[in-house]
Amino acid sequence: MAWSSSEREAGPERMSSWTFELRRVEETLFEIPADARPDMRVPARVFASGPLLDAIAADRSLEQLQNVATLPGIVEAAYAMPDIHQGYGFPVGGLAAMELPDGVVSPGGVGYDINCGVRLLALPLSGEELAERRTALVHEISRSVPAGAGKTTATRRGDADRLERVLREGSRAVAERSDDVTLTESEGRIDGADPAAVSERAKQRGSGQLGTMGSGNHFVEVQRVDDVVDRDAADAFGLTPGQVTVLVHSGSRGLGHQVCGDYVRLMDGVLARYGIELPDRQLSCAPASSQEGRAYLAAMAAAANFAFANRQEIANRVRRAIERVLGRETAERTRQVYDVAHNVAKVERHDGRQVLVHRKGATRAFPAASDDVPEPYRAAGQPVLIPGSMGTASWVLAGAQNGPVRAFATTCHGAGRRLSRTAAKREVAGAELRRQLESRGIVVRSPSNKGLAEEAPLAYKDVDAVVAIVERAGLARRVARLVPLGVVKG
Repeated sequence: MAWSSSEREAGPERMSSWTFELRRVEETLFEIPADARPDMRVPARVFASGPLLDAIAADRSLEQLQNVATLPGIVEAAYAMPDIHQGYGFPVGGLAAMELPDGVVSPGGVGYDINCGVRLLALPLSGEELAERRTALVHEISRSVPAGAGKTTATRRGDADRLERVLREGSRAVAERSDDVTLTESEGRIDGADPAAVSERAKQRGSGQLGTMGSGNHFVEVQRVDDVVDRDAADAFGLTPGQVTVLVHSGSRGLGHQVCGDYVRLMDGVLARYGIELPDRQLSCAPASSQEGRAYLAAMAAAANFAFANRQEIANRVRRAIERVLGRETAERTRQVYDVAHNVAKVERHDGRQVLVHRKGATRAFPAASDDVPEPYRAAGQPVLIPGSMGTASWVLAGAQNGPVRAFATTCHGAGRRLSRTAAKREVAGAELRRQLESRGIVVRSPSNKGLAEEAPLAYKDVDAVVAIVERAGLARRVARLVPLGVVKG
């Protein structure tokens, strides 16, 4: 059936401007059929609800999803999660799987922040036990983890050799605890990385940025477990009601940004060689098996390894901050729950075929019993970390336990933007937002009121509504809800 204005739950004036038919095929799944445009190879599908579709309709994200559906080698469908919003080429919240060996790889399908992702640490104390030490802990983390655009750490002799090792080995190159590596997606390392495929300019931009947060929507947030929905999975993940956690959100910094830019330009120049025609040059791509495709995948893996190591080094610094404020025993008993990427392309096997899965603002959510889930979590399913926005909530989800695997075992990555950064700044001033958050007991450390306003909660969709849709769709299930106690932002 078609999704008509009479069936919408809100915002009729927005959907009337759409130039395509969006059919409701399930309660939480909508589709633009493959015959909507002559260049589409597969349908474009989005998991959503009526109210979320109204927010999605405010930008060009579904048009971008249709463009993704034109890429050579794409199979099944171009998918979007309920947190979808407009991005570079691919929409953020988008997913596309290309069958190998003939399918393409597109840097825009990973994005400029290669392996942007999240890491969750769990402390051995409750919010009540933390009490008045909360402010001191947030301030100590802000002193320990450089935040802001272009921020670096002090350079040291041997840093160039260390960077090469990080690009090859990922988080294990800087990990101080073996269980941190074990409890990281792909054990914190993507195979096939080649530092030689990373430009010298990219390496220069990454120099000194290991262990730094960056700006934009990146943060380190001290949280409390507000609610446990799935007690068995929460027990497996080591989460209890009231427990203090720390959520780290960062990526590959300037190095990953440069890698993406380098290879978008390279692939834009070889489209004609491979007979590829695109509706948007931001989708520039090449066959994954081509020289250009292999080079990008090697550089992307190296940048992803840098990001895993970056979050690992941030976690190291957070533990040291915990030790200085709460004592050595608390720091030693602070354990990693999981670390998961949400901007990456990975070779996986689904339904008997080998595919290159592009996840851009989308998170792997492997089901229970999967060999790719760490053994301690295998019965529960892979942990999925969904950051919300300052002042709202974040979620821990888990891969499905029952039923078929959908959308190449993928779910959302966050709340998803509702307003652009410029629009958000028009709605609220950073200083006022800071006062609002602190009046609610949330400690805020940010060097930039402007950056704070850009990431205001009003700029994002309702994270609770987003995760409710992915659970109803069978993509993942809710485990625990986390609420902020303090936030450090760039």
